[in-house]
Amino acid sequence: MPYGGNDWLALTQEPTLEPELPICDPHHHLWDFRPERLPYQRYLLHELMADVSVGHNVKSTVFVETRGMYRPDGPVEMRPVGEVEFVQGMAAASASGLYGPCRAASGIVGHANLNLGAKAQPVLEALKAASPNRFRGIRHTVTWDPHPEVGNREKEKVLATADFRAGAKALAGMGLSMDTGVVFHQLPELAAFAKAVPNLTIVLNHIGGLMRTAPYDKNPDEVMSAWRKGITAVAQSPNIYLKLGGIGMPRAGFDWHTRTKPIGSEELAKSIAPLMTYCIEQFSPSRCMFESNFPPDKVSFSHHILFNAFKRFSKGYSASERANLFHDTAARAYRLGASAPH
Repeated sequence: MPYGGNDWLALTQEPTLEPELPICDPHHHLWDFRPERLPYQRYLLHELMADVSVGHNVKSTVFVETRGMYRPDGPVEMRPVGEVEFVQGMAAASASGLYGPCRAASGIVGHANLNLGAKAQPVLEALKAASPNRFRGIRHTVTWDPHPEVGNREKEKVLATADFRAGAKALAGMGLSMDTGVVFHQLPELAAFAKAVPNLTIVLNHIGGLMRTAPYDKNPDEVMSAWRKGITAVAQSPNIYLKLGGIGMPRAGFDWHTRTKPIGSEELAKSIAPLMTYCIEQFSPSRCMFESNFPPDKVSFSHHILFNAFKRFSKGYSASERANLFHDTAARAYRLGASAPH
């Protein structure tokens, strides 16, 4: 594959579009030495700042868990606290201002196992104590698929179990949010779950888990139909927000990561338009937020090109709608403070 890092990405250069538009990037990761994450084994504050400081007005970011930097010992359920402790340090460094004006990890999304039910409460309290001012909630990815090549993160229909829902209610009771990822055919299950815990803020990642690579590359029309129906179903629950991103990962079905020269923002905007438009039509801009999902999406395009593409795509929306898509929806969902000026 041609992709492999910053030298490849640098082959496509563009001026920054609308450099004053305020942005909150609500989904990125930080890790160190993750060999399974080739070509970006290391992604720490320096790497993040290099990506977000090219010209766009990225005011803040939200870190989302990645099962890294866990405590090496102690109770298994408490080990994810180590990741929040690690990111809290990165966020404090960013807050010093020495790394630029962007405030990285203004919100921190950690992990707690909601299958613990009510016993998740002490874990959530420990996560909160690790980052009193930035911890906003957890991500519990529930991807399950009958095809072994997909790679399951949970058992089948876990969202309907009494233990998982009890854990979710503990989360909601603390005023915290739940990020989650699914495979697209699980969207109706997520819709039912959201109705069962209406007080819980749910942030659905990566346009609802659309997958168009094997084993879902044989019947693209059926896949798209199922995805659209699922997006419509989850959009009926007002407690669900949707992240518009994750499209750079190969599973979304695009070939961008295989190209000799990285895609430019004009072509990228046209390519993503049908997916983004459908999501926004169902959820409205007030419940949608553009995300980078860096560095996983970085195998297909640079952060700079991605947000140029988001700006091109969104030109037809009003100023207030664009403010939501780029900044304000994320700020509300993660309780980051005031809306951006617009």
